[in-house]
Amino acid sequence: MSRRVLGAAALGILATAGLPAPAAAATTVYSESFSAGLGTFTATGSVTTGSYGARLRGAGPAITSRTIDLAGHADLTVSYTRTASGLDLGETFTAAYSVDGGSFTALESARTASGAATFDLPASVDGRDLRLRFSLDASSVLETLTVDDVVVAAGDGEEGGSLPPVADVTRPGPYAVTIDQTAGPGGDGWLVYPTNLGQNGVDHPIFVWGPGAGSTPADYTDMLRQWASHGFVVYSDVSSSSGAWMVDALDWLEDENARPASPLHQDLDTSEVAFGGHSRGSIGTFDVATDPRLTTTIHVAGGSFDGNGPDNLRRPALYIGGDEDFATPNVERDYTGTDVPVWFTVLDDTDHIYATRNGQHIITAWLRWHLADESFRRTTDFLTAGCTFCDLGAVRYKNW
Repeated sequence: MSRRVLGAAALGILATAGLPAPAAAATTVYSESFSAGLGTFTATGSVTTGSYGARLRGAGPAITSRTIDLAGHADLTVSYTRTASGLDLGETFTAAYSVDGGSFTALESARTASGAATFDLPASVDGRDLRLRFSLDASSVLETLTVDDVVVAAGDGEEGGSLPPVADVTRPGPYAVTIDQTAGPGGDGWLVYPTNLGQNGVDHPIFVWGPGAGSTPADYTDMLRQWASHGFVVYSDVSSSSGAWMVDALDWLEDENARPASPLHQDLDTSEVAFGGHSRGSIGTFDVATDPRLTTTIHVAGGSFDGNGPDNLRRPALYIGGDEDFATPNVERDYTGTDVPVWFTVLDDTDHIYATRNGQHIITAWLRWHLADESFRRTTDFLTAGCTFCDLGAVRYKNW
């Protein structure tokens, strides 16, 4: 039996009074607790790990992190806890960093220290490759340095996101939802949007969604509501493999944003746009992925028939498949041929029909990352080995 729903099952309508304004959010770019050994660090000399962290003993031991990719990150800090024990006069421990493979620069070098420490990195480190090193210069194995809870965080120089923040993407967002089933260029599409558009000065990103063959927007009602409840203006219509209808829909949305009598008037962020779809809707998305207005594309259980779909991609892409889905081999082939940044999961216990339902919260987080500028989701939800969605199935990503 395929898994029916991941995360919260019921999507209710929430009150809009007192919506929180967009808030700042710290981005955890990298962390290591040494709970499973050295993790991403390598060691020289006498080093052990345990519930206490990583412990260096005696003459010359060091632990050095792998390269930490800081692309897109700014306002960086390094935090950790450390305890030096038994060091004599003239003996020291050192915490240091290296940028782009260069020489190491000390954050601190001392004989005694205990507890947490946080250091601001210079602006010259922003967006570069970083490595961290902790070393000990002592003479006896009774003299130690213990390091734990290493974190690299980024302020990224801006607000944490353009939409009201949420604690859990598997729950409905803070907006009540309105559905107009007579919208769009032909008057027969679905426009699903936050009832209180523009509250607190928010401009709402756009998501155009293509149903699978033989389906209509009604078959995705709870998912369309979920995305709109998080602040996205969602348009859906009967899809086609050509995808031309998606471009027409975006043109219509831009016109509605400019039309004074429209409920969307001046409340859309037309610079933040995603196209996506399920099955045939995904194929149509590939077809029009060269549209320069796009920020990202989303492809669910819909690999291109000839393997050439990824040639049209110009922006980061999300691929979702299922381990019981006949379309997954085509999605696998598309992933191999994708040259833009891409994140791909094959969900466990998921067939072709349920791929969108089981992946809807992944899509919510992806939209909040790429359209609402919640950059902390890059690491927490997607691009780390322990990411939020990594235990739902096999995950791969590349080109970031």
